[in-house]
Amino acid sequence: MICKTNQVFSTGIIALLAFLISCESPTQHTNNEDRIQPYVDNPFYWQYKGEPLLLLGGTWQENLFNHPIGLERHLDRLKSFGGNYVRNTMSHRNDGNLFAYTNRDGKFDLDEFNIEYWQRFDDFLRMTHERGIIVQIEVWETWDLYEDHQSLGGWSKHPFNPENNVNYTAEESGLPIVVDYPPAWEPTDHTFFRTVPELDNNIVALPYQQAFVDKLLFFSLQYDHVLYCMNNETGELHQWGDYWAGYIQAKAREEGKLVVTGDMRRNHDVRHADHDYLYQNPELYMFVDISQNTVGEVAGQEHWDRLQWVRDRLMDHPRPINHTKIYGGGDEAANKMWRNIFGGSASSRFHRPHPHESVEYHEKSSGFGLGLGPIAQAHILSLRMLTDSIDVFSSEPRNDLLSGREPNEAYCFAQEGETCVLYFPNGGTVTLNLTNAPVGEWKMRWLNILESSWDQEQTLQGGIPVEISTPGEGDWAALILPSEKL
Repeated sequence: MICKTNQVFSTGIIALLAFLISCESPTQHTNNEDRIQPYVDNPFYWQYKGEPLLLLGGTWQENLFNHPIGLERHLDRLKSFGGNYVRNTMSHRNDGNLFAYTNRDGKFDLDEFNIEYWQRFDDFLRMTHERGIIVQIEVWETWDLYEDHQSLGGWSKHPFNPENNVNYTAEESGLPIVVDYPPAWEPTDHTFFRTVPELDNNIVALPYQQAFVDKLLFFSLQYDHVLYCMNNETGELHQWGDYWAGYIQAKAREEGKLVVTGDMRRNHDVRHADHDYLYQNPELYMFVDISQNTVGEVAGQEHWDRLQWVRDRLMDHPRPINHTKIYGGGDEAANKMWRNIFGGSASSRFHRPHPHESVEYHEKSSGFGLGLGPIAQAHILSLRMLTDSIDVFSSEPRNDLLSGREPNEAYCFAQEGETCVLYFPNGGTVTLNLTNAPVGEWKMRWLNILESSWDQEQTLQGGIPVEISTPGEGDWAALILPSEKL
């Protein structure tokens, strides 16, 4: 139960948060209690400005800061549909993107940052902060560091490639010139990811990596709405992520700031030992991102069951479960948004409509991701309408209250005796056990998800099992609560 999970919240995380909250920046006097952090009363969720919040999103790109044209309007559009969560990779992969460093005569200088690149980053943080939109940064964008990807991504174009900068050679740095393979599920021989003291202790390349992270933190630590994910779906050695999570936490402590660090592994099975390493190290990985649970082959009931496996695994050290990517552009992608939230997750966001790079795709979708297209808009808005009607942060996944249920037919999220919501991906009929609910009249209101509108209302009796049938096929949700509360 929720009240019990808070009692077993990791003493390590509590000690760290207590220390940081007690600190005050000597320059900006930021109130750490207002910063994004696990919700004190239920650490499976986030709190911001001292209040719990559920994160929902969908955007057209993952490196939003590097796409400034129309960005402000796009963020306004997201907010208008109930969105409050974006992903931001520190990437330069797309046409029109800028690199982090100056380039003269075809060579980057890693000692000289590109002012406009970082101004774009700061502008993006300011715009999201003004709108109350939480930003999840991925510090190391793996798809910029392996084989070529889209217009500008890939090691062959990257400033850290010895052939592309004036600061070191391949021999001096130990970094490769050619990387012609993609990110993998297991560690590769790419020495960029082995520079840290616990691995190669590369004293040539590591200081430049540190300087990049320091520059990022120079801007981001001024803001209170930023989450720090070390990598985008990496399979490299855990010492790499460990080092950067510890590094960022230490830099924040120096400034008297509270930050929350996490990581994202590449293996599609979130029950794998590679993911489990994060689950078992809560001081470094204060939230987990299991976006890989939304890849195409993980669908339907299995998608739910794997999420519940992770949630159970975190019970000794509960913390937010994020999904900064929901892959795919069909009905199943939309279903995953709802299953993520009904399954007890803290965030859920539709992936971008890859590989489109033009701003005309701001509110469109593709088979790769729903982005912020019309279908995404409807699902974000409807999910926000439903969750705003209940106390999400005192509720739990409760499929045990359902009987006569086929796999993937319906999902239940409830605060027993108080409220219950049901989600049907494609219509159906189930029996809801209200035996332990107060006897008396309850009301059920149907939500037509694709129309984002409340539909018919029905009366139910508490204290007994009741049969629930959707008004039709397709996506439906039901809000069930005592009559006096509706």
